[in-house]
Amino acid sequence: MKRSIFEKIISFLLGISWTFIVLGAYIIFKIFLFMGVGSALFFSILYIILGLFLVLLLETMLSYKERLEESKEQTRLLQEIRDALAD
Repeated sequence: MKRSIFEKIISFLLGISWTFIVLGAYIIFKIFLFMGVGSALFFSILYIILGLFLVLLLETMLSYKERLEESKEQTRLLQEIRDALAD
């Protein structure tokens, strides 16, 4: 299956986002550990929630792109059927 540049970029950004979430949560935990384990966990979870929101945004963009391509294909097929029935 041929993938567009847009899909390649979104997939790349998704991979980078997951990496930033995992490494960032670890770094945030280590930075705030001096304030206590509870605070470090709180800030790490807050960071993870923000990161997951951004991943969700990228996934939604990819989903809308796929839905648009599918709609175009369905429209093309329906026009072919209409033309075949008109003859």
